Amino acid sequence: MAILIDETTIFLIQGITGKQGQRTCEEMLKAGSKVVAGVTPGKGGEEVEGVPVFNSISEVSDKIDCSVILVPPKFAKAAILEAIESNIKLINIVTENIPVHDMAYCFAKAKEKNIRIIGPTSAGINSVGKSKCGPIGSGKSKVSFIQGNIGVISRSGGMASETSLVLKQAGLGQSTVVSIGSDILMGESFKELIQDFEHDSETKGIILFGEIGGTAEEDLADYLIQRTTPYPKPIVAFISGTFVETYNIQNVSLGHAGAIIEGDKGTRKAKVKALKEAGVLIAEVHHEVGEIMKQTLNPTS
Repeated sequence: MAILIDETTIFLIQGITGKQGQRTCEEMLKAGSKVVAGVTPGKGGEEVEGVPVFNSISEVSDKIDCSVILVPPKFAKAAILEAIESNIKLINIVTENIPVHDMAYCFAKAKEKNIRIIGPTSAGINSVGKSKCGPIGSGKSKVSFIQGNIGVISRSGGMASETSLVLKQAGLGQSTVVSIGSDILMGESFKELIQDFEHDSETKGIILFGEIGGTAEEDLADYLIQRTTPYPKPIVAFISGTFVETYNIQNVSLGHAGAIIEGDKGTRKAKVKALKEAGVLIAEVHHEVGEIMKQTLNPTS
């Protein structure tokens, strides 16, 4: 099993004829993903890696399970709304720098139709050994991934691969790795995705890579505390941003668009405290997450 995508998922790539779209299409096909169509207005009739290109989703006859958005930010709103209107139930947005008001509108429309969005600024989803979407696990980062039973959710695209590598070095593989993005507004986050992992029989534990800014980690902690039954699988988290506590930095984006501290909100200290209270195991150093998970799953080893 896996979450979100697997070997049966049918993909469409919006923005397939761009440089990033072409590269992503090639890598997805190599990974065994079923990419049946691409969409770029004005490019209908072309092909990318043997995948037919259409001017609009309405021209695609196949039933699409997931659309991957790789269009420039000024065209992203129209592309996302086209996917929503086409009732595609999972949308993975790789595009960065989409205006906040555009994403707010798209999230509202998606919610009306019960459509799930991963992103924006997502590096993709990798159900290891089954299929992947987006640039995750491409190029040299392929070495990070090995099929196994640990789920990974990361706010950083690069650290999704790095966290997977740390697990591999500890002798653990991954079930599904999800890069959720780090914009101020995000789609599915930690809280929603650990519920998917809870019901995935293949996944035995979850690793989280969080960072300063936003409330995604605190929202997860609130959910875990308010559950009527304890979460049944171990969760290990690393929250980046220790260096910020050394400086008096406020209301400044520190790397990712959503990494902004406002007063006491969004600090690493607050996130770590909330997660610990919710029963999440915290790694103080990133490369410890694999060993902590290994010891939790096999306490006598």
